[in-house]
Amino acid sequence: MTVTYSSKVANATFFGFHRLLLRWRGSIYKLLYREFIVFALLYSVLSVVYRLFLSESQKRYFEKLSLYCDKYAEQIPVTFVLGFYVTLVVNRWWNQFVNLPWPDRLMFLISSCVQGRDEQGRLLRRTLMRYVNLTSLLIFRSVSTAVCKRFPTMDHVVEAGTAGGGTGPGTWFVLG
Repeated sequence: MTVTYSSKVANATFFGFHRLLLRWRGSIYKLLYREFIVFALLYSVLSVVYRLFLSESQKRYFEKLSLYCDKYAEQIPVTFVLGFYVTLVVNRWWNQFVNLPWPDRLMFLISSCVQGRDEQGRLLRRTLMRYVNLTSLLIFRSVSTAVCKRFPTMDHVVEAGTAGGGTGPGTWFVLG
């Protein structure tokens, strides 16, 4: 189940951000607490065994074993893995940015395909672009808290769309 905190993150302040980290539902802590408990228990058991139950020769053998394991752990290139992860994150962000609906591209397509220099062609192009802008607004309302605050209901969308009497640069789109 996906838990979204986009409204909380958008309104978080610099000093109030720690409250987001302490949320349990959908948090990284909830995802990893079992593994952390197993790790902490194993570390504690090994530490107690090393400090209390091993003789000096066994401690030296354990230290040699840990150095041997550390030598082979360095062969895993952590910087490469981290770079690969960062590349994946940046590519995902870039793909989201590229796939945003830009009305300009569609405007050029509409202006080249809808012919006519008369009033009917101009009104058709304008109406199609108003519908494109309305569609973009409805999409952005569902994903952006800032747009959702600006247009909380469809009545606010209609008010903004018919500002200025329905004509002129204040008009974004026509409903119906």
